[in-house]
Amino acid sequence: MSSQTMGSDHKYHTAKLWQIGFFALNNTATNMYMFILAFVSYYATGVAGLTVVVVSTILTVMRVFDGITDPIIGFVIDKTESKFGKFRPMMILGNIILATSIILMYSITHHLPQSLQLIFFIAMYALYVIGYTFQTACTKAAQTVLTNDPKKRPLFAIFDGVYNGLVFTGGQIFVASYLVAKHDGFTMTLFTELNLYGIILSGVFTFLAVLGISSKDRKEFFGLAETTANIRFRDFWPVIKGNRPLQMLVLAASSDKLSFSVMGHAVVGVMLFGILLGDYELSGQVSAIILVPGILTTFIAVWYARKTDLKKSLVMSTWIGIISFSLLIVLLFLIDPTTISLSNFGMATLIFIILYAVGRGFGTNSGAIVIPMIADVSDYETYKSGRYVPGMMGTLFSFVDKLISSLAPALIGFAVALIGYRSEFPEIGAALTPSLYGMTIFLAFGVPILGWILSLIAMKFYKLDKKKMEEIQEAIAEVKEEAKNSDAKVI
Repeated sequence: MSSQTMGSDHKYHTAKLWQIGFFALNNTATNMYMFILAFVSYYATGVAGLTVVVVSTILTVMRVFDGITDPIIGFVIDKTESKFGKFRPMMILGNIILATSIILMYSITHHLPQSLQLIFFIAMYALYVIGYTFQTACTKAAQTVLTNDPKKRPLFAIFDGVYNGLVFTGGQIFVASYLVAKHDGFTMTLFTELNLYGIILSGVFTFLAVLGISSKDRKEFFGLAETTANIRFRDFWPVIKGNRPLQMLVLAASSDKLSFSVMGHAVVGVMLFGILLGDYELSGQVSAIILVPGILTTFIAVWYARKTDLKKSLVMSTWIGIISFSLLIVLLFLIDPTTISLSNFGMATLIFIILYAVGRGFGTNSGAIVIPMIADVSDYETYKSGRYVPGMMGTLFSFVDKLISSLAPALIGFAVALIGYRSEFPEIGAALTPSLYGMTIFLAFGVPILGWILSLIAMKFYKLDKKKMEEIQEAIAEVKEEAKNSDAKVI
């Protein structure tokens, strides 16, 4: 069991490094499924035979459905209090549902009559959404019990950043440099092999995450150490209306999520590397090169967060992302993009890799930094109203976050349809027309910049800095201490 920090820091409860590291794998477990489903458009259009616009619309609608399920599952989490804790049962249940949905989706959809394919695909994607929400909601909500120490809470971002760098970067290398060549494109055998690895790894990550949170998933770490909150659905609106830090963090994180979703989408990767730069395998090679620098940016962001606070770290990372990608846009309009090559390494390639590494590294740090910031927002709610509703807080956050980021598949689908790709997505080796040139740069770099600008605006009105969080934790600790002394007198 992690101990309560004594002395002047009695307001903090700490966690061992391995507990933080293991629990961070819960987010990695769900991101494994996010990664393998980044290629679902190619399965749906290339194997199952659905059209581009239909698939893009389905993915957008399902993202909205994903947001709708969040408050419901957040409500369930806040009402749960079992001998196995509040969060662990939901993590395990969510992972089982995720595995089931993927197995059924990829095993059955393309074998069905055409009239049933769309219905079944939607049903399985909806099942995936439910499982994803159960598990990922715990990543945000359980931050409150993991630790409230401002020196420890940011450490989650290091583990999360490293793990997700390995998943998304390592996964892209694996797909682009190995699976695509082995299976001659995005074929059914590629999806079968990719999904098998994803399901197994996600299961292992979930087991380790459950182990990491096991000693902290107890009543004594729940808010004011009271029984499960007596909450109703009508309490959601007062929480949203009265919690300005939540509002601003939702705006910042959802705009960042939209940026990351568009930038990391498989179709945009094909457009950038497979068409604009003329070498799709380069996506895996560049990803391998920038993996270590990307991890280094996470360490820098967390170091700065521990020295100052999470808000300042997020703002710093966002500014660096904006500047780097702005310079990348200028570079790609000044040179012939096909000169960017590792086989013919030159100054253009060097500049591209540096700017791309710095921009992606710092720009995507927000995803890891925001998760412990949600815990700050939840603690603020407990401080302000006395309510311990981490499930509600985390899923209210996710609800709006997903509604906004759900625009990514639709934005990409309609963007490529606008330049003539209405029945299929741009494929590797397609002719580089001026319209495709401009749209690729806009999706890969322009959309992220616009999202990061919105994030900076939101952070102007986010007031949970280092001083305010110290005040909040001190007040919560005092209430707990008074309740403990009162119970002792009664006994």
